[in-house]
Amino acid sequence: MPGRASVARDRAAASADPAGTGGPADAGGPTADLPGIWGRISARLRAEIGDAAFNSWLKPVTLEGRNEGEVTLSVPTRFMRDWVAGHYGDRLRDLWRGEVPGLRGIDICVRQSETRRAQRAGETPPPSSPSPSSSPSSSPSAPALPAPGERGGRATPSSGRGAAEDLERELSAPLDQRFTFENFVVGKSNELAHAAARKIAEAPSVPFNPLYLYGGVGLGKTHLMHAIGWHIRFRQPGRRVIYLSAEKFMYQFIRALRFKDTMAFKQQFRSVDVLMIDDVQFIAGKDSTQEEFFHTFNALVDQNRQIVISGDRSPSDLEHMEERLRSRLGWGLVADIHPTDYELRLGILQSKAERVAARQVPPKVLEFLAHRITSNVRELEGALNRVLAYSSLIGRPITLETAQEVLQDLLRANDRRVTIEEIQKRVAEHFNVRLADMHSARRARAVARPRQVAMYLAKQLTSRSLPEIGRKFGGRDHTTVMHAVRKIEELRETDAGFAEDIDLLRRMLES
Repeated sequence: MPGRASVARDRAAASADPAGTGGPADAGGPTADLPGIWGRISARLRAEIGDAAFNSWLKPVTLEGRNEGEVTLSVPTRFMRDWVAGHYGDRLRDLWRGEVPGLRGIDICVRQSETRRAQRAGETPPPSSPSPSSSPSSSPSAPALPAPGERGGRATPSSGRGAAEDLERELSAPLDQRFTFENFVVGKSNELAHAAARKIAEAPSVPFNPLYLYGGVGLGKTHLMHAIGWHIRFRQPGRRVIYLSAEKFMYQFIRALRFKDTMAFKQQFRSVDVLMIDDVQFIAGKDSTQEEFFHTFNALVDQNRQIVISGDRSPSDLEHMEERLRSRLGWGLVADIHPTDYELRLGILQSKAERVAARQVPPKVLEFLAHRITSNVRELEGALNRVLAYSSLIGRPITLETAQEVLQDLLRANDRRVTIEEIQKRVAEHFNVRLADMHSARRARAVARPRQVAMYLAKQLTSRSLPEIGRKFGGRDHTTVMHAVRKIEELRETDAGFAEDIDLLRRMLES
């Protein structure tokens, strides 16, 4: 943005024009009291985005002054500058122009430390260590805000670590700006995982180690790990946070073996403050990688460094994983993310529509998608993206008919019906009983319990009535099915291991 003002220049302008009215050199013309305007804008933003997001991102923003037709705002770190510019820049510009007609734009910069200000003024700096924002890698002046409709680039935190920061970027996969706690929709199926992730991101010390998140594809494990990374990098930019997939960890290890540089590999991974490994099931069966991961895990725990791991199943169910490693993965807190229910799917769609939709999406369309797309959140959001893109590119309004036309293939795939016969077969295999026992009159507990599980899943996953389900289980009465459903629901509430079995069977049947 041409004519961008630095913090020092704004302060000089403020000294010459303490009221902040601009004066002859201000291309924007005279204005009312700038702090009063900023107060009104802040209040409006708080009402629009909510207290949590406002306190995290906009409360630390400080009004520096106005000069040459621009208003300058400052923030503590470069990471925060990039985030505010990318996510709230357009809205800030619109609100300021509404208050100050003729304003050319706004500039967001990183606040200088006292040390840096003294150096610029030719004074002896105070005897204190530089803050993250005063490092050579943190320019005090931010790049211009993107034009309306554009998104900012990928945010990069600044902490003045030089080579250490470069090493972190080399090891860590990039964090997705969309995956923050503010954008995560919480429901009954993921509330424990969300609360645990929040606790780790905000706690000054390690609350539990490791945090192990597990669940099916597209249910939010990766989102929560990225959110932890963003939150820590923003709140504590001096901490080294590494996020990568188990596959990348393995290839980094193989590379170290190839170039006979395993000591450097060990030092890199054992000197981080927070290590997050995604899809740990990938290293199952890779003995050498498991060995190195085991020792890395132990070294970080011994140093009280935080570890966060995700997988597609619970630690005890990870096949071809060493027993000692499975034991350590279950040491801390294990949090399951269950398949989404209708209310959570609708909430996710509403949240996404508010963030990305240029036009309003009719509630009936969102309800339709929440009912029909039940597999996972990625597919759900992808369906909404397709509908929005079709409407925008073809120029047709968003209606139920449009959604059905655009999503024909996706709707057919989700229309696959689980049969009672399929449920009986899968349950019999899981509990190691004969398929014939599903229809027999045997009442031994080893047979009766799996039969009740199959009845419960038939009620949950099919549209068959209770009498129809009873007939499929050897001609039993509908009251027998009702009793089985109630019994399984009670056991799920009281027996965590049994609940895991039911959820695993359900995921296998729905996949």
